Amino acid sequence: MIQFGMPTLIENRTLQDNIDLCKSLGLRFIELNMNFLEYQVEGLEKTDELLKAAEWARIYYTIHLDENLNIADFNQLVTDAYLETVRRSILAAKKLLVLRDRFGDRSQPMILNMHMNHGIHITLPDRKVQMYERDLEVYIRSFLKFRSLCEEWIGADDIMISVENTDGFRDYEKKAVRYLLESPKFGLTWDIGHSKSVHEADVPFLMEQEAHLIHFHIHDGTEEPSQNHLALGDGKIDIAERLKLAETHNARCVLETKTTEALRKSVEWLREEKGLSH
Repeated sequence: MIQFGMPTLIENRTLQDNIDLCKSLGLRFIELNMNFLEYQVEGLEKTDELLKAAEWARIYYTIHLDENLNIADFNQLVTDAYLETVRRSILAAKKLLVLRDRFGDRSQPMILNMHMNHGIHITLPDRKVQMYERDLEVYIRSFLKFRSLCEEWIGADDIMISVENTDGFRDYEKKAVRYLLESPKFGLTWDIGHSKSVHEADVPFLMEQEAHLIHFHIHDGTEEPSQNHLALGDGKIDIAERLKLAETHNARCVLETKTTEALRKSVEWLREEKGLSH
């Protein structure tokens, strides 16, 4: 059975607010989002508080790394700061792993979800030049270093970093992701709403790497107009087909809506359509 969780919601100011909602909806985990002030790395390192709160509700956590994460920035000071953030986040995840063991599925790793940072581009009269594509060798070396460091930091613990699709992987990003996926510590997140809203541009690459799918962000979406993060049933995605694929790969699913109302509606949809128990 798929384990469903919820994202950190902007309406919920505190961790306890998120936990209360998670418990009331019968969901299994919360994806702590490091874009929020309260879940910066210093917040994640308050593991005693996080453990106590989750144990009461019998839930566990996954982690969504800062969307600005850029481990290939040409400014080494910036890169080093992001690498240190990942290192400390992994250390916090190791302490939180016990919750997965108690309340989750031990066959599924603890996940740190990450986005690929496109970097900047230079606009010419006839085209846009992506700086990472221009300096591809330097860019790829950064990811090879990142892969090696993450393997070292994670060690033997059952933790994986999962790369999420957003608005279409660039060719240079696909090359970097392929290198990451050569490591057993990396996998893929399929955000089905993101891919729908960009006309499924990422689906060929995701299916090429299907064996590496370990995490799903589930929300509805449309192509015209381009929309995502809709409640399940409010868009044009074949949700049942995507859930079947997630189950095939023993992947967790985050119901990644942006509002409490949409989250509640999505849970009700799952109960009605898929028999999700409370």
